[in-house]
Amino acid sequence: MGEFVRLEVSDGVGTIRLDRPKLNAIDSQVTEEIAECAREAERRDDVRAVVIWGGRKVFAAGADVKQLSTLDSVEVKPIITHMQECLNILEDVPKVTIAAINGFALGGGLELAMAADLRYAAAGAKLGQPEIQLGIIPGAGGTQRLPRLIGLGRAKDMIYTGRSVKAEEALGMGLVDRVFPADEVYDRAVEDARRFAEGPTQALRAAKIAINWGTKADLGSGLIIEREAFVALFSTEDQKAGMRSLLEDGPGKAEFQGK
Repeated sequence: MGEFVRLEVSDGVGTIRLDRPKLNAIDSQVTEEIAECAREAERRDDVRAVVIWGGRKVFAAGADVKQLSTLDSVEVKPIITHMQECLNILEDVPKVTIAAINGFALGGGLELAMAADLRYAAAGAKLGQPEIQLGIIPGAGGTQRLPRLIGLGRAKDMIYTGRSVKAEEALGMGLVDRVFPADEVYDRAVEDARRFAEGPTQALRAAKIAINWGTKADLGSGLIIEREAFVALFSTEDQKAGMRSLLEDGPGKAEFQGK
């Protein structure tokens, strides 16, 4: 259990809970603790889906400016490399992950949220990459994940200006997937995560791998990744149960064991 980040497990859902007063600023320790929780969530059989949550007031501020402000290029390189590596670990967890965003997700906080599969935001929550206002650029994935989510032009606008967008605008551009009243965001994320946890988790894992890795490759390579993931699922119990249920009882009635 980390000092600022912990994994809480209930009914198949693991919550990676950030708790670093006052703003959940993300420094090297926090990112390492996020990675440790992600590794634990991946290992544990009782975790079948994951929610990332910063609490009811704020998801996460950016990187700890106090830590970075006195560094030179040589000193900062291992720090930002470590942050990238830790968020890559989170992104690659082979289970569905949902970022539940209250308050704001700025800088490194937004980069953390973008490493999740889905983003649920509170109405009025703010999201942005304000690094340009500090004379730097996003360094923990923002210049790469943001264009992949919302398109090149919109990403350039947000990164070049450093402006934040409210949840409603973020929904329209595809940066967040759902918007809820602030007091419902976490509960709705857990509710949906529990549905994923009760679903065909082997197929969800395969879908995530095919999407994440396939979109990093050319189309031909992506189709090979998809094909091999598809074929492998025909060795799972969930595939047998799902197809048998469809034939015997109709669609949407299968009960999956995640095997």
